[in-house]
Amino acid sequence: MSRIDELPPLRDVIARFDLGAKKALGQNFLLDLNLTGRIARAAGDLTGVTVIEIGPGPGGLTRGLLNTNAAAVVAIERDPRCVTALADLIEAAEGRLRLVEGDALEADVEALAPAPRAIVANLPYNVATPLLIGWLRRIDQFRSLTLMFQREVADRLAAKPGGKTYGRLSVISQWRADVRPLFNLPARAFTPPPKIESTVVQLIPRQSPEPAEFAAMETVTAAAFGQRRKMLRASLKSIGDAESLIEQAGLIPTQRAEEIPVAGFAALARAYQASRS
Repeated sequence: MSRIDELPPLRDVIARFDLGAKKALGQNFLLDLNLTGRIARAAGDLTGVTVIEIGPGPGGLTRGLLNTNAAAVVAIERDPRCVTALADLIEAAEGRLRLVEGDALEADVEALAPAPRAIVANLPYNVATPLLIGWLRRIDQFRSLTLMFQREVADRLAAKPGGKTYGRLSVISQWRADVRPLFNLPARAFTPPPKIESTVVQLIPRQSPEPAEFAAMETVTAAAFGQRRKMLRASLKSIGDAESLIEQAGLIPTQRAEEIPVAGFAALARAYQASRS
Protein backbone atom coordinates (compact mmCIF):
# COMPACT_ATOMS: atom_id res chain seq x y z
CA MET A 1 0.00 0.00 0.00
CA SER A 2 1.33 3.46 -0.95
CA ARG A 3 1.40 6.40 1.40
CA ILE A 4 -1.40 7.92 -0.66
CA ASP A 5 -3.65 4.95 0.03
CA GLU A 6 -3.05 5.39 3.74
CA LEU A 7 -4.53 8.90 3.78
CA PRO A 8 -7.90 9.43 5.50
CA PRO A 9 -11.15 9.21 3.49
CA LEU A 10 -12.08 12.31 1.52
CA ARG A 11 -15.18 12.89 3.65
CA ASP A 12 -12.91 13.15 6.68
CA VAL A 13 -10.73 15.67 4.84
CA ILE A 14 -13.81 17.73 3.94
CA ALA A 15 -15.05 17.68 7.53
CA ARG A 16 -11.65 18.53 9.00
CA PHE A 17 -11.09 21.55 6.77
CA ASP A 18 -14.74 22.63 6.42
CA LEU A 19 -14.70 22.19 2.65
CA GLY A 20 -18.34 22.79 1.86
CA ALA A 21 -18.52 23.12 -1.92
CA LYS A 22 -18.85 26.72 -3.07
CA LYS A 23 -21.30 27.36 -5.89
CA ALA A 24 -19.43 30.52 -6.86
CA LEU A 25 -16.38 28.39 -7.63
CA GLY A 26 -18.37 25.78 -9.57
CA GLN A 27 -17.36 23.10 -7.08
CA ASN A 28 -18.89 19.62 -7.12
CA PHE A 29 -16.58 17.19 -5.36
CA LEU A 30 -16.20 13.61 -6.55
CA LEU A 31 -15.47 11.52 -3.47
CA ASP A 32 -15.69 7.94 -4.74
CA LEU A 33 -12.07 6.88 -5.18
CA ASN A 34 -13.14 4.05 -7.50
CA LEU A 35 -14.56 6.67 -9.87
CA THR A 36 -11.62 9.04 -9.58
CA GLY A 37 -9.33 6.10 -10.27
CA ARG A 38 -11.38 5.25 -13.34
CA ILE A 39 -11.01 8.78 -14.68
CA ALA A 40 -7.25 8.70 -14.09
CA ARG A 41 -6.96 5.37 -15.92
CA ALA A 42 -9.09 6.71 -18.79
CA ALA A 43 -6.28 9.13 -19.56
CA GLY A 44 -4.26 6.17 -20.84
CA ASP A 45 -0.60 5.40 -20.30
CA LEU A 46 0.87 8.41 -18.48
CA THR A 47 4.38 7.06 -18.13
CA GLY A 48 6.78 9.99 -18.29
CA VAL A 49 3.93 12.50 -18.64
CA THR A 50 3.37 15.49 -16.36
CA VAL A 51 -0.35 15.75 -15.66
CA ILE A 52 -2.02 19.10 -15.06
CA GLU A 53 -5.15 19.03 -12.91
CA ILE A 54 -7.56 21.94 -12.51
CA GLY A 55 -9.44 22.41 -9.24
CA PRO A 56 -8.31 19.39 -7.24
CA GLY A 57 -10.60 20.26 -4.32
CA PRO A 58 -10.02 17.74 -1.52
CA GLY A 59 -7.79 15.69 -3.83
CA GLY A 60 -9.87 12.72 -4.98
CA LEU A 61 -8.82 12.75 -8.62
CA THR A 62 -5.34 13.84 -7.56
CA ARG A 63 -4.96 10.61 -5.58
CA GLY A 64 -6.03 8.63 -8.63
CA LEU A 65 -3.50 10.42 -10.85
CA LEU A 66 -0.70 9.86 -8.35
CA ASN A 67 -1.51 6.16 -8.42
CA THR A 68 -0.75 6.04 -12.17
CA ASN A 69 2.70 6.03 -13.76
CA ALA A 70 2.58 9.80 -14.35
CA ALA A 71 5.95 11.47 -13.83
CA ALA A 72 4.32 14.20 -11.75
CA VAL A 73 1.07 16.05 -11.15
CA VAL A 74 0.71 19.84 -11.16
CA ALA A 75 -2.58 20.89 -9.57
CA ILE A 76 -4.00 24.42 -9.92
CA GLU A 77 -6.34 25.47 -7.12
CA ARG A 78 -7.82 28.88 -6.33
CA ASP A 79 -9.67 27.98 -3.12
CA PRO A 80 -7.31 28.62 -0.17
CA ARG A 81 -9.24 26.12 1.96
CA CYS A 82 -8.39 23.33 -0.47
CA VAL A 83 -4.78 24.48 -0.72
CA THR A 84 -4.47 23.95 3.03
CA ALA A 85 -6.32 20.63 2.92
CA LEU A 86 -3.96 19.21 0.28
CA ALA A 87 -0.84 19.54 2.45
CA ASP A 88 -0.99 15.92 3.64
CA LEU A 89 -1.39 14.66 0.07
CA ILE A 90 1.61 16.70 -1.07
CA GLU A 91 3.69 15.10 1.67
CA ALA A 92 2.45 11.60 0.82
CA ALA A 93 3.24 12.16 -2.88
CA GLU A 94 6.94 12.44 -2.03
CA GLY A 95 7.81 15.08 -4.60
CA ARG A 96 5.43 14.03 -7.38
CA LEU A 97 2.73 16.63 -6.61
CA ARG A 98 3.13 20.38 -7.01
CA LEU A 99 0.31 22.69 -6.02
CA VAL A 100 -0.09 26.04 -7.74
CA GLU A 101 -2.43 28.48 -6.04
CA GLY A 102 -4.24 30.64 -8.57
CA ASP A 103 -6.92 30.95 -11.25
CA ALA A 104 -6.67 28.37 -14.03
CA LEU A 105 -8.10 30.89 -16.51
CA GLU A 106 -4.98 32.99 -16.01
CA ALA A 107 -2.45 30.17 -15.74
CA ASP A 108 0.17 29.50 -18.41
CA VAL A 109 -0.10 25.74 -18.09
CA GLU A 110 2.68 25.02 -20.57
CA ALA A 111 5.08 27.00 -18.39
CA LEU A 112 4.00 25.05 -15.30
CA ALA A 113 4.70 21.59 -16.69
CA PRO A 114 7.37 20.20 -19.02
CA ALA A 115 6.47 18.22 -22.12
CA PRO A 116 5.11 15.67 -22.56
CA ARG A 117 2.10 17.01 -20.70
CA ALA A 118 -1.58 16.14 -20.43
CA ILE A 119 -4.56 17.70 -18.68
CA VAL A 120 -6.88 15.54 -16.59
CA ALA A 121 -9.56 17.36 -14.63
CA ASN A 122 -13.02 17.44 -13.17
CA LEU A 123 -13.55 20.97 -14.44
CA PRO A 124 -15.44 23.59 -12.43
CA TYR A 125 -18.66 23.84 -14.43
CA ASN A 126 -18.71 27.63 -14.49
CA VAL A 127 -15.39 27.95 -16.36
CA ALA A 128 -15.21 24.67 -18.27
CA THR A 129 -15.92 26.09 -21.73
CA PRO A 130 -13.53 29.08 -21.63
CA LEU A 131 -10.80 26.82 -20.25
CA LEU A 132 -11.34 24.34 -23.07
CA ILE A 133 -11.28 27.03 -25.78
CA GLY A 134 -8.01 28.34 -24.40
CA TRP A 135 -6.44 24.88 -24.47
CA LEU A 136 -7.75 24.15 -27.97
CA ARG A 137 -5.85 27.20 -29.23
CA ARG A 138 -2.61 25.41 -28.36
CA ILE A 139 -3.68 21.79 -28.15
CA ASP A 140 -0.52 20.69 -29.94
CA GLN A 141 1.22 21.38 -26.63
CA PHE A 142 -0.63 18.51 -24.95
CA ARG A 143 -0.65 14.78 -25.42
CA SER A 144 -4.33 14.67 -24.49
CA LEU A 145 -7.10 16.36 -22.54
CA THR A 146 -9.27 14.08 -20.38
CA LEU A 147 -11.99 16.27 -18.92
CA MET A 148 -15.29 16.02 -17.14
CA PHE A 149 -18.12 18.27 -18.33
CA GLN A 150 -21.81 18.63 -17.74
CA ARG A 151 -23.36 16.08 -20.07
CA GLU A 152 -25.05 18.75 -22.18
CA VAL A 153 -21.65 20.34 -22.88
CA ALA A 154 -20.11 16.96 -23.69
CA ASP A 155 -22.97 16.29 -26.12
CA ARG A 156 -22.21 19.57 -27.88
CA LEU A 157 -18.52 18.73 -28.12
CA ALA A 158 -19.24 15.48 -29.95
CA ALA A 159 -22.31 16.59 -31.95
CA LYS A 160 -22.40 16.02 -35.70
CA PRO A 161 -23.79 18.35 -38.38
CA GLY A 162 -27.55 18.38 -38.72
CA GLY A 163 -28.51 18.28 -35.06
CA LYS A 164 -29.66 20.95 -32.63
CA THR A 165 -26.64 20.41 -30.37
CA TYR A 166 -24.15 21.02 -33.20
CA GLY A 167 -22.67 24.49 -32.76
CA ARG A 168 -19.54 26.60 -32.39
CA LEU A 169 -18.10 24.43 -29.64
CA SER A 170 -18.64 21.30 -31.76
CA VAL A 171 -16.87 22.80 -34.76
CA ILE A 172 -13.87 24.26 -32.96
CA SER A 173 -13.36 21.18 -30.79
CA GLN A 174 -13.60 18.70 -33.67
CA TRP A 175 -11.44 20.89 -35.89
CA ARG A 176 -8.57 20.78 -33.41
CA ALA A 177 -9.09 17.39 -31.78
CA ASP A 178 -10.53 13.93 -32.04
CA VAL A 179 -13.38 14.12 -29.49
CA ARG A 180 -14.12 10.87 -27.63
CA PRO A 181 -16.92 10.73 -25.03
CA LEU A 182 -15.88 7.98 -22.61
CA PHE A 183 -18.49 7.46 -19.90
CA ASN A 184 -21.20 9.20 -17.90
CA LEU A 185 -21.35 9.79 -14.16
CA PRO A 186 -24.66 10.24 -12.34
CA ALA A 187 -25.38 13.35 -10.30
CA ARG A 188 -25.47 11.31 -7.10
CA ALA A 189 -21.73 10.58 -7.46
CA PHE A 190 -20.96 14.20 -6.54
CA THR A 191 -21.13 16.28 -3.38
CA PRO A 192 -23.26 18.32 -3.71
CA PRO A 193 -25.05 16.56 -6.60
CA PRO A 194 -25.46 18.79 -9.65
CA LYS A 195 -28.79 18.92 -11.45
CA ILE A 196 -27.62 16.90 -14.45
CA GLU A 197 -25.28 14.04 -15.32
CA SER A 198 -21.63 14.54 -16.16
CA THR A 199 -19.54 13.00 -18.92
CA VAL A 200 -15.83 12.29 -19.16
CA VAL A 201 -14.50 13.26 -22.59
CA GLN A 202 -11.06 12.76 -24.08
CA LEU A 203 -9.68 15.10 -26.73
CA ILE A 204 -6.67 13.93 -28.73
CA PRO A 205 -4.89 16.59 -30.83
CA ARG A 206 -5.36 16.21 -34.57
CA GLN A 207 -2.05 15.78 -36.32
CA SER A 208 -3.19 17.60 -39.47
CA PRO A 209 -6.22 19.80 -38.76
CA GLU A 210 -7.88 21.68 -41.61
CA PRO A 211 -5.74 24.77 -42.22
CA ALA A 212 -7.22 27.97 -40.80
CA GLU A 213 -6.38 30.65 -38.26
CA PHE A 214 -8.00 30.16 -34.87
CA ALA A 215 -9.28 33.74 -34.69
CA ALA A 216 -10.82 33.46 -38.15
CA MET A 217 -12.53 30.20 -37.21
CA GLU A 218 -13.96 31.84 -34.12
CA THR A 219 -15.25 34.77 -36.20
CA VAL A 220 -17.02 32.73 -38.87
CA THR A 221 -18.56 30.26 -36.43
CA ALA A 222 -19.76 33.10 -34.19
CA ALA A 223 -21.44 34.80 -37.14
CA ALA A 224 -22.98 31.63 -38.56
CA PHE A 225 -24.25 30.15 -35.30
CA GLY A 226 -25.17 33.54 -33.84
CA GLN A 227 -28.10 33.46 -36.25
CA ARG A 228 -28.28 29.71 -36.77
CA ARG A 229 -31.86 29.74 -38.07
CA LYS A 230 -30.87 32.05 -40.92
CA MET A 231 -29.26 30.98 -44.18
CA LEU A 232 -25.54 31.61 -44.55
CA ARG A 233 -26.13 34.42 -47.03
CA ALA A 234 -27.85 36.34 -44.23
CA SER A 235 -25.93 35.23 -41.15
CA LEU A 236 -22.50 36.00 -42.63
CA LYS A 237 -23.33 39.58 -43.67
CA SER A 238 -21.99 40.83 -40.35
CA ILE A 239 -18.42 39.82 -41.26
CA GLY A 240 -18.18 40.89 -44.90
CA ASP A 241 -19.39 40.04 -48.40
CA ALA A 242 -21.39 36.93 -47.53
CA GLU A 243 -21.98 35.81 -51.11
CA SER A 244 -18.27 36.04 -51.94
CA LEU A 245 -17.20 34.21 -48.78
CA ILE A 246 -19.70 31.41 -49.43
CA GLU A 247 -18.64 31.04 -53.06
CA GLN A 248 -14.94 30.91 -52.17
CA ALA A 249 -15.64 28.27 -49.51
CA GLY A 250 -17.56 26.12 -51.98
CA LEU A 251 -20.75 26.25 -49.92
CA ILE A 252 -24.38 26.95 -50.80
CA PRO A 253 -25.92 30.32 -49.82
CA THR A 254 -29.15 28.70 -48.63
CA GLN A 255 -27.39 26.36 -46.20
CA ARG A 256 -27.61 27.00 -42.47
CA ALA A 257 -24.79 26.78 -39.94
CA GLU A 258 -25.93 23.46 -38.49
CA GLU A 259 -25.56 21.82 -41.93
CA ILE A 260 -21.92 22.81 -42.46
CA PRO A 261 -19.20 20.27 -41.54
CA VAL A 262 -15.92 21.26 -39.93
CA ALA A 263 -14.11 21.32 -43.29
CA GLY A 264 -16.70 23.77 -44.61
CA PHE A 265 -16.13 26.15 -41.71
CA ALA A 266 -12.37 25.90 -42.19
CA ALA A 267 -12.87 26.86 -45.83
CA LEU A 268 -15.01 29.80 -44.72
CA ALA A 269 -12.31 30.84 -42.26
CA ARG A 270 -9.67 30.79 -45.01
CA ALA A 271 -11.92 32.87 -47.27
CA TYR A 272 -12.49 35.31 -44.42
CA GLN A 273 -8.72 35.53 -43.78
CA ALA A 274 -8.10 36.22 -47.46
CA SER A 275 -10.75 38.97 -47.49
CA ARG A 276 -9.00 40.74 -44.60
CA SER A 277 -5.52 40.72 -46.12
